[in-house]
Amino acid sequence: MLLNLNRKSTTSKKPSLMKNHIPLLQLDLYFSGYKFALLCFITAFVITLIAIPPIISLIKKYRLYDVPNARKVHALPIPTMGGVAIVGGMMTALILWFPFSNQLAQVSFFFSVVVLFGLGIMDDLKDLSAKYKFVIQLGLAALIALSGIRITSFEGLFGIEELPLTAQYTFTILAIVGITNAFNLIDGIDGLAGGLGFMSLVTLGMFLTMSGDANTALIAFALAGGILAFLYFNFNPARIFMGDTGSLVLGFVIAVLCIRLMQVSSLTGNPVLPHAPVFVLGIVLIPVFDTLRVFMVRIWKGNSPFVADKTHIHHLLTNQGFSHAFASKLICFIHGFVLIEVYWLRLLKQEIILLILTAIMLLAIVLLKNMGLVFRRYEKVNTLLKGDLS
Repeated sequence: MLLNLNRKSTTSKKPSLMKNHIPLLQLDLYFSGYKFALLCFITAFVITLIAIPPIISLIKKYRLYDVPNARKVHALPIPTMGGVAIVGGMMTALILWFPFSNQLAQVSFFFSVVVLFGLGIMDDLKDLSAKYKFVIQLGLAALIALSGIRITSFEGLFGIEELPLTAQYTFTILAIVGITNAFNLIDGIDGLAGGLGFMSLVTLGMFLTMSGDANTALIAFALAGGILAFLYFNFNPARIFMGDTGSLVLGFVIAVLCIRLMQVSSLTGNPVLPHAPVFVLGIVLIPVFDTLRVFMVRIWKGNSPFVADKTHIHHLLTNQGFSHAFASKLICFIHGFVLIEVYWLRLLKQEIILLILTAIMLLAIVLLKNMGLVFRRYEKVNTLLKGDLS
């Protein structure tokens, strides 16, 4: 409930003092909605930061490394399963600050997180088959859809409003499985999946809070805190990878929260996001677009879309000799630009926003492919200018 600060007081003798306190009071009212979000974020950050060094020691002791091979870009064995600390930090924060209940959607969500966490550990230890993981992901996505977290409307995109029930289940399952695997696939260089995930989670947390679902937003802020602590150890040169233990949970949580944001937005009378479907697409645009692009290129060349190669968006830079750190920072910068752009364009028609987002990604791919050529020409011009000056 807001205070009426414009009402004149009949007892106050110092109106100027009250006037000076108004900005501070407004600031307190604004940030009070994020109090538990900050508690979740800081708790997860601290727990993850404390947990990772002993995890690295244990992994080195038992030699549980991510070993280099033909499709990986790191040259030395690196400890993996950093996701154990990330998920541990997230769950500790939520146990302390999240209002748990026995609602079907909530129970289904946390059950799915636990299953994916276990699946990730098994995959990091024994390298499970893709089919086995895919079947489990399908089952968990169906469980989430059955629990009530579904894509119910396109909100006028391509003239489509409310979706039939069958379409709701189909699009929800496709979205959850697709986004989960997109984040798993883009986890190829130091700091990339974590950087993209952190930015996406903070954005989801903020807009869920502004849309009136502060409880669900706590999940986003808790995982974001764990990811930020992990990035301290993951930026190039990485001391640990998140592994499938982290990337599967990261992609799954972002997918479910995106669908939840669409639901909340469609139920609000005056939504913060007039066109939630395309805004949500912007949140996951880089991993999803890159996965679709890579799959189409592989099919075009007559190969299986599931056969690993070095054609992902980060490979466009690392194949030209750019460092992991440069590639991660540049792609995260593009992600930040997309997030800002999709919010600024929110009042346009969804089809126009979708066209602009596609154009941005196509332009980004062309630029990244030719980044080496641009740098070489710049160095040549710089050398010539120095020669003329001397």
